[in-house]
Amino acid sequence: MYEIIVLLLLVVGIVLLTAKWNINPFLALIAAAFIAAFAYGVPMAEVTTAIGEGFGGTIGNIGLVILVGTMLGGILERSGAAISMADFLVRVLGPKFPNLTMSLVGWLVSIPVFCDSGYVILNSLRKAITLRTGVSSIGTAVALMTGLYATHTLVPPTPGPLAAAENVGISHNLGFLIAVGLPVSLVAAFAGLVYAQRFTHSTMELLPPTSEDDLDNKTYEELRESYGKLPSAGASFLPIIVPLILICIASIANLPSAPFGAGTVTDIIVFLGTPLVALFIGLAVAVCLLRGKGKLEQFNTEITSAIEIAGPIIFITGAGAAFGGILGASALTDILADSLSSLGLGLLVPFLISAALKTAQGSSTVALVTTSAILAPLLGSMGLDSEIGMVLTVLAIGAGSMVVSHANDSFFWVVSRLSRLPVGVAYRTLTVASGIEGVAAFITVWIIGAIVL
Repeated sequence: MYEIIVLLLLVVGIVLLTAKWNINPFLALIAAAFIAAFAYGVPMAEVTTAIGEGFGGTIGNIGLVILVGTMLGGILERSGAAISMADFLVRVLGPKFPNLTMSLVGWLVSIPVFCDSGYVILNSLRKAITLRTGVSSIGTAVALMTGLYATHTLVPPTPGPLAAAENVGISHNLGFLIAVGLPVSLVAAFAGLVYAQRFTHSTMELLPPTSEDDLDNKTYEELRESYGKLPSAGASFLPIIVPLILICIASIANLPSAPFGAGTVTDIIVFLGTPLVALFIGLAVAVCLLRGKGKLEQFNTEITSAIEIAGPIIFITGAGAAFGGILGASALTDILADSLSSLGLGLLVPFLISAALKTAQGSSTVALVTTSAILAPLLGSMGLDSEIGMVLTVLAIGAGSMVVSHANDSFFWVVSRLSRLPVGVAYRTLTVASGIEGVAAFITVWIIGAIVL
């Protein structure tokens, strides 16, 4: 009982440090690792070793993957590929289904691009479609937000699910995670879309437009022109599709049945489908989309920006792994084995912990990293240490990391500000939508688990 109380206090402490006192999650997780080590009686000679191995091993395995994935998303933004993909979907769906169009655009763009950045670059498209169709701006805002959120929290190579996959031990089979995560994210996006439909003809008042934000006042046509000549839709999709296909084919090649045999061909397929190699190939394809003079300067700018963005995520991921390493080195796993298995909560545990962390401190990525680090040593006790169990654990954590977006979440303010939603309206629409979306994703994961586990 003592060990369980300590774990609960550590989780509460992490929440308070990051949410109430705004302590950087990296420091909060490292502090929790040291406190846990002494509270659980880990020999002092092993403490720094366990923390160092957990931290360094995870950064070595996943750090470059997160960095290259962030670079890929930045290049897609800079080159105008995200706008080109959005244009294509608008042409295919036409103006008759504005909410569906925004939901699908967001779902696709957020696979490599952070949801905050995705909303910024797609907001002008959303406004143009809203004006063209005469629907409520609230409906299109909710649809775009929930579409972006779905893949941001559930589908690699977005850093959050990528880091969670590494922590729970399924990063070697990302193709499997992607194959399950994509349909789950579609269900989540659809739930958000259904809720967005309620506001198609909403009469709730918006805030008046401001002159301070150039992005808010820029028309969609002006935004397109600012990129110069846009890359074709086919070329724009390639940097996303190529890595996903390579990763998925490599996962098939690694099946016990060895569908491609056991020779050089399989070795090449597996090498090209390694997440780091696959993303580097996608990055190379994306660089070809940069146009005009100063191509090298554009590339260098995005690389520098990606390092600044990915750095904190990589270090937080390493700190989470260090905390998880201490929990794994303690007697906690043995003590929890009987209690967790007898309770039969299964996938509900990762969902609830992630949802609590998300709601308390605001960051979906921190919720994904912290929850996965806490639960990694406990998966065997929960009956979730199989390949499918680990995949469903990551997705349950991702579902929880959507519940709920409110004032402590930067994405909440990006969406509400650019959509000119009063704070009260944003709570009644965006916050509720994120809750519905997260619960829908978890129910889908739970149903899959009930069938296959």
